[in-house]
Amino acid sequence: MQSSRLIAAIDTAEAIQATRLAAMLRPHVGLIKLGLEAFCAQGPGCLDWAAGAPVFLDLKLHDIPNTVAGAVRALLRRPPAMLTLHAQGGPAMIAAARMAADAAGAARPMLLAVTVLTSLTGADLAATGVMATPREQVLRLAGMALEAGADGLVCSAAEIGAIRAAFGAQPILVVPGIRPAGSALDDQARTATPEAAMAAGADYLVVGRPITQAADPAAAALAIASAMGAAMGSAGAGR
Repeated sequence: MQSSRLIAAIDTAEAIQATRLAAMLRPHVGLIKLGLEAFCAQGPGCLDWAAGAPVFLDLKLHDIPNTVAGAVRALLRRPPAMLTLHAQGGPAMIAAARMAADAAGAARPMLLAVTVLTSLTGADLAATGVMATPREQVLRLAGMALEAGADGLVCSAAEIGAIRAAFGAQPILVVPGIRPAGSALDDQARTATPEAAMAAGADYLVVGRPITQAADPAAAALAIASAMGAAMGSAGAGR
């Protein structure tokens, strides 16, 4: 079982709903992901919603370096296990965030750079003035972010192989857009099954609606963790 590598995304602004789901899922997942909805509703107090589980705080910080460093310092009063930054903020922003995080020593959050959102297609990038393909843009941003001090990356499963080929086994890869076979894609454009993502070299998988909207969320999480473990076993992965 690879439940420690499974991150359950609880995307809601409702404290009671989030806490109930987190308590139900905590024995079956490694981390609880809380994002903008929860943080805008409750601020850092939303970490209580995770029912004691480690938190992947998905804020995608993106601002001038001084502001992002200040935000990271503020979060260190109660650091999450993982924190996301937008790689598009540039190397100075990421370096400033890393310097601020390092002040917490061993308790600092793992800094993960978001490359290209899994909801974006090549046409979406072109609409913003980026003429590269999603994979080309992911690799460009990934190299910059890792060199600037990010511990790892948030990317889609479609780019895992290219990232591993370019940067090796060291970067931590957190992969959203995971949909078990037969699940609805919802608003995700670049998706993969848990088995495919783990076999490709993902370290952690983020799964939201296929778990939280299931009739039995705990059973759904267990099934996904089992699929992840089987894929790693077949691939002989030791990560």
